[in-house]
Amino acid sequence: MVTVLLLTVTGFAQMPLFTRYYMTSVPGFSWLGNFGLTHSLHYIVAAVFLAQVCYWVGNTVFARGWVLTPTGRWRVLAVVLLVVTGLVRMAKNDSGLWFSPSVVMAVDWTHLAATMAFGGLALIARRLSQPYLAKKQ
Repeated sequence: MVTVLLLTVTGFAQMPLFTRYYMTSVPGFSWLGNFGLTHSLHYIVAAVFLAQVCYWVGNTVFARGWVLTPTGRWRVLAVVLLVVTGLVRMAKNDSGLWFSPSVVMAVDWTHLAATMAFGGLALIARRLSQPYLAKKQ
């Protein structure tokens, strides 16, 4: 949960939202306006998130007697979209690969939509008290 919160905050900091709306002038929040810091922190926390996803996949695949619930399937799809679009963004930013502006925009919007879907699905699952896994019938 902490990793998802940090990813969300540092991800939104990549868009100059915090500076644009003067949130960086609030004491203690000036670091959100430092693009280099938030960019690096986003990558570090994303690596931790990927490790958590791999751990979860390993436990889920080998946990016999459990199946994904409907909200669990949607949450998995959101995480897959987040990981794939995040890796494409990282390749574009750090490797010098060139992507057309329309591809970059599509990847950015998909990454943002997957972020919002993941958060929304987590809230829905919490509200319905429905975990992502259920015992096989």
